Amino acid sequence: MKRVGVLAGAFNPVTRAHMALAEAAGKIVDEVVCVVPRVYPHKHFHGAGLEERVEMLKLAGGRYRVEVAAGGLFIDIARELKQPGAEICFICGRDAAERVIGWDYGEAGAIEKMLAEFSIFVAERGGSYEAPTHLRHRVHRLEIDDFSDVSSTEVRRRIAAGEPWEHLVPEAIVGHVSRIYSVP
Repeated sequence: MKRVGVLAGAFNPVTRAHMALAEAAGKIVDEVVCVVPRVYPHKHFHGAGLEERVEMLKLAGGRYRVEVAAGGLFIDIARELKQPGAEICFICGRDAAERVIGWDYGEAGAIEKMLAEFSIFVAERGGSYEAPTHLRHRVHRLEIDDFSDVSSTEVRRRIAAGEPWEHLVPEAIVGHVSRIYSVP
């Protein structure tokens, strides 16, 4: 069965941590897809526009396909990307895994039902993630260097504070990030 690794995120902006996740996923799946949702279940759309985020992903130089999804929940994205004979494997950091697994979906057992349709590979990010025992067959560890100090939020904070930020994003998009986030 073909394994499709999905890195879904805001990419506001794309960071070296995003690229490291995609690269690590590429070692364990057949194809990596970076997905930018049109709507997010846990945050508002701000900063770079949808087209700018897609453009940054394409220019960053990773070996992945870029897609835009209508919905932002993993289950919505999994169903939208579903292919016959393929398993969807989401790629995320500890913080995202905690949010996805612990989210109140409005019904008991919702995450268990969702994990029947996809699996999750979790990279350490400021600590490791230990899935509840009954979900461990669908939630796995992703080996990656620690990028806990690299985040889109940190890039935007540094830009606003006039601090060095260029080392946190792929070199190929430094100019785009400067333009999008109005760096003087």
